Amino acid sequence: MSWECRKHSFNLISSNNVRMDSNKTRLVYPNLSYKVMDVLFGVQNRLGSGLLEKYYQRAIELELTKREIDFEREKLVRLEYEGTSIGRYFVDFVIDEKLVLEIKATKDFKILAYKQAYSYLRQLKLPLALVVNFHGEKLKSRRIINPDFESVDLSK
Repeated sequence: MSWECRKHSFNLISSNNVRMDSNKTRLVYPNLSYKVMDVLFGVQNRLGSGLLEKYYQRAIELELTKREIDFEREKLVRLEYEGTSIGRYFVDFVIDEKLVLEIKATKDFKILAYKQAYSYLRQLKLPLALVVNFHGEKLKSRRIINPDFESVDLSK
């Protein structure tokens, strides 16, 4: 699935977790991605749906710590324009300095969530984001690849 926003193209990679590269299918950070998805499915199975985002975030933090997966929660990102600070925001999780994890628990899960995650990738100069929504019966996730990393080996 692809969509465009002004000058940028985005590839959203769904649950099959693949990206096409030189006519070959390859996973993007497969080991880390599987570990994080296992954490997310575990939290969904234990807590179910219908809670506020902050409770899922807290449970994810506990699971990441228990499994000794390196992460930063609510990472502060300063937004600059021509060298001048114009604001700041917080990313839910940055996992192993490679992956942005954005948590949602909303019925109205819109394309804006993907655009937001893409902006985080660009600002943090990271290759991969997972946007997950705990609202429904099943966990819904989307992977967003930063096109600035197309030529980088992300298969480790």
